[in-house]
Amino acid sequence: MTRTILRGYASDNTAGATAEVLAAMSEASAGLAAPYGTDDLSRSVVAQFEDVFERPVDVFPVGSGSAANGIALAALTPPWGAILAHPSSHITVDEAGAPEFFTAGAKFVHVDGTDSTIDADALAAAVTRRRGDVHSVQPSVVSITQATETGSVYSLDHLRTLADIAHDAGLRVHMDGARFANALVTLGVSPAEMTWRLGVDILSFGATKNGTMTADAIVSFDPSLATELSYRHKRGGQLTAKMRFQTAQLGAYLRDDLWLATARQANAMAQRLRAGLAEAPGVDVLGDPGANILFCRFPDGLIRTLQDQGYTFYSDRWEPGVVRLVTSFAHRTEDIDDLLDAVRAFTGTH
Repeated sequence: MTRTILRGYASDNTAGATAEVLAAMSEASAGLAAPYGTDDLSRSVVAQFEDVFERPVDVFPVGSGSAANGIALAALTPPWGAILAHPSSHITVDEAGAPEFFTAGAKFVHVDGTDSTIDADALAAAVTRRRGDVHSVQPSVVSITQATETGSVYSLDHLRTLADIAHDAGLRVHMDGARFANALVTLGVSPAEMTWRLGVDILSFGATKNGTMTADAIVSFDPSLATELSYRHKRGGQLTAKMRFQTAQLGAYLRDDLWLATARQANAMAQRLRAGLAEAPGVDVLGDPGANILFCRFPDGLIRTLQDQGYTFYSDRWEPGVVRLVTSFAHRTEDIDDLLDAVRAFTGTH
């Protein structure tokens, strides 16, 4: 059977679910099971997470990353609190106000830095700014996007420094891991090393971009948050009656390190794409993708030519002529080579 070439590069959300995840959902549908996450499958998935993170954790399955971020941040900040985040962080630009909604009014205070990462010196100033001033929101939590919205990846030293600054000032640390697995395989470290061992208090785990269908999760490393998270989980409409269909997805995702394999595939395809585009005349590759996101400046006419051939990607969202290309676990070498052939045909190279 001839395989259809994939021409979608707008987001890794365009990819479907893995065969393993689909099979697990079908298997979970057989017979009866207790509702609201009290079934045996849901309990076993918590054990899987504890194996992955090498310690006891509290896990709250949710239907979207937006719900994970909103509920997690709500457990870490009061309504008069400030969420310190980079101006281009995922929670700032891609959540349509969900964190403000779930926190009942907490405010974003932006902390800038290069490559969409928070600068340590800027954070050190921000964590104490207007502390104790009743007229101002109070710094409460630092939120870190790993990997970032522009594809960069925080190093462990960078993360540890930010977490230390936050904790020394009495703030908590949230990690938005929409592309957590992609960052993890880039750094070649363990999930524990990139989270609680360096000071992350709570993680929006991320899974839908990397192979699940309708399942993400909040992973808390602080047992004192469990009760509040439980009620916020329910109040936020995320304690689903047939939770086993979400936990089945998460279980398959983690089993036999499938989640790491899918992330490696997505990252490898981004590197292949970068290498090919770097050789195309008139194409300016902007940086080296740390994960599975690539930014380029295309010559006049190339964007429209590719779009006319069915390729989808974001263009002109950042600046004229700049496009963002996102690879996923579903992309294969023939997909990347097809796109590169189209670029070469336009630029007159072979």
